[in-house]
Order: sequence, then structure tokens, then C-alpha cells
Amino acid sequence: MSDFFLSLEGTPEAEGVAAALALLAAFLHAVFGAIQKGRHDPWLSRGAIDASYGLMAAPVALLVTPWPEPHMWPVFAGMVAIHAGYKLLQAQAYSRGAFTVVYPVVRGTGPVFTVIGAWLIFGEVFTPLQWAGLAVLLAGIFGLAAYNLRHVTLDRDTLVAALGLAVATGGFVAAYTTYDAWGIRQTADPFTFLAWFFLLDGLLMPVIALRRWRRMEARPALGPLALRGGIGAVVAVFSFGSIMLATRVGSVGEAAVLRETSTVFAALIGWLALKETVGPRRIALMTLIAAGAVVVELGR
Repeated sequence: MSDFFLSLEGTPEAEGVAAALALLAAFLHAVFGAIQKGRHDPWLSRGAIDASYGLMAAPVALLVTPWPEPHMWPVFAGMVAIHAGYKLLQAQAYSRGAFTVVYPVVRGTGPVFTVIGAWLIFGEVFTPLQWAGLAVLLAGIFGLAAYNLRHVTLDRDTLVAALGLAVATGGFVAAYTTYDAWGIRQTADPFTFLAWFFLLDGLLMPVIALRRWRRMEARPALGPLALRGGIGAVVAVFSFGSIMLATRVGSVGEAAVLRETSTVFAALIGWLALKETVGPRRIALMTLIAAGAVVVELGR
């Protein structure tokens, strides 16, 4: 599998494969967000998910993939720190606001900074048409967030705090997307990076979740929580793995923008699974998001 992706680097086929991987990551990321936001406390859900994918990754990292090169350990340390900040902020945002309000703001604040970071670090340059597509996509994302903010009836007393946390979380999205795209290019085997990412990233949140669970008066049953964690872990592995491989073989900026079509999938999931209302205006805004992503992809 590693040989296949390494053989794509620098080829005409690479961008097509990267686009497909980014769209797969978008759908799976929306599923992942809904799993974390579902009926369980988001801190507990995240802890269960991280514990599950840490356990899944351990034998792969230790026994299957090549051992990381010595220079990768500082890279992993930075990665763990950035993702810890992201997850702590995200859990707080989900604790205070409705999924369909928080999620678009989180995802909408990341792409512009990621594109700028990709220019500074990787020398990637968007064409004017791609910038126009990005503007259309962001108009749809923030329009969706504004519409949800106006019409949501849940969590009104904590909504302002939730939006502030969502913006901060979006900043961390940009930081980890750019940093991880750089990090996965520092090792010869991309699956070494992925295996060690999930192993190391799975250490923090289970500890926080366990402490939170012990302090609860009405503790949720561990069985359903573990099941949610296992399902979420599988989704996370394929979602994050897809976007990281997309940034390895293709454009970091384009992959980051295409991933933000996850807001469309999130709105549909919020409607179908979480019983949140979706009307014609929100459908129009989601169409803008999708159209912007298409323009970015075709405007190369």
C-alpha cells in the first residue's frame, strides 16, 4: 500500500486520487463529528474514540510499519500538542452549542489559513479562479452558520461562548492540517506517520474522559460508550488517514478546501440522525459550499 501511494507522488494521477481521498475524508469527518456530538457527553465520546484507535494502532505501529526515523520524534511531539489543543477546544464547543451551528464555524475558519500556510511552507499557489471558488465555499459555510445561529432554539444561553470556541477550534484545524501535511512528508513511509499518530494521539483524552466519568453522579453505561468509541475510531482512522494521504500525494490547500464540504454532510446528518431542521435556505447554502469546492478543483 505504501508503494502505491509513493508511486503517485509527482504524477498526473496524483491530484485526482488526492481529490477523491479529500472528499472521502469530508464525509467521514462529518460522521465523526456527529458521533462525538451524539447523545453521550462529547468529552466521554472523544475519550472512548481515542482510546479505541490508540489500541487499534499500537500493534501496527510497534510490529507492522517501519520504526520512525530519529528526527520524527520532535515532529510527533509538536503534532500531539497541536491536536490536544484542538480536541480540548472542540469538546468545549460541542458542550455549549448545537452541532449544526458549531460545526460549520469550526470548518469554515480553517481553509483560508491552511491555504496561506500551504503557500508559505509548500510553495503552493491558488489561481484567481480557485480563490473565487474558496470565497463561494466560505460564503456558504458562514452563511449556514449564520442561518443556524438565527434559527436554533437549543443552547441559546451558551451559544456566544460556543461560537467563540468554534472560531478558536477552526484556528487549530488550520494549524494541524498544515503541520500534519508537513509531518507526513518527513518520513519515508506515510503509514509509519499514521500509525504513530493514532497511537500517541490516543493517550490524552481517555484520561480526561475517565476522570470526568468518575465525577458524574449519573454515570452512563460503559458498554454503549465503548461501542460508540469503537465505531468512531474506525471512522477517524479512515477519515484522518484519507486526508493525510491526500496531502502527501497532492496539493495541501486543495485537499483542505475539499474536506470542508464536510459541512454539507454534517447538515444532512444533523437532519437525518440528530433530528435538526433543514430547510430550503440551508439547502441553497449547502449548494454554495459544494459549488465552491467544484470551482476550486476545476480552477487549477
